Amino acid sequence: MPYWLMKSEPDEFSIEDLDKLGTARWDGVRNYQARNFLRQMGEGDQFFFYHSSCATPGIAGIGCITSAAYPDPAALDPDSAYYDPKASESKNPWSAVEVGFVERFAFTLALPRLKAEPALAQMPLVQKGSRLSVMPVSESEWSAILAMR
Repeated sequence: MPYWLMKSEPDEFSIEDLDKLGTARWDGVRNYQARNFLRQMGEGDQFFFYHSSCATPGIAGIGCITSAAYPDPAALDPDSAYYDPKASESKNPWSAVEVGFVERFAFTLALPRLKAEPALAQMPLVQKGSRLSVMPVSESEWSAILAMR
């Protein structure tokens, strides 16, 4: 089973929000490499929910993919922050997936702690300059992070 890490700013959408909703659409990804990772996701894949651009950036819990990627409707909505005027019903370059809640961690695994873990040294998240909002996580990285919680 593939594993992923997906970032969201908690004031926009948090693990707490996903816990309350149960399921939600993950949309607004506007980077082609991150979009391509979304397109590789399959139903049942799990992801670490990462809170970014906040007081304590880090992994806050786990979610799962509940549907394969489909054209992102936010790209077509002029009222959405993720509107793309170049997108159309017939040619929408952006994708979204449906996600479900799995688990909220008792505490956020903060980025400095993740960076200090030798087993995560090759993980893109801890590499200088890595800003992708969606990225794959290896099985060994997944296991190392689970052991930290």
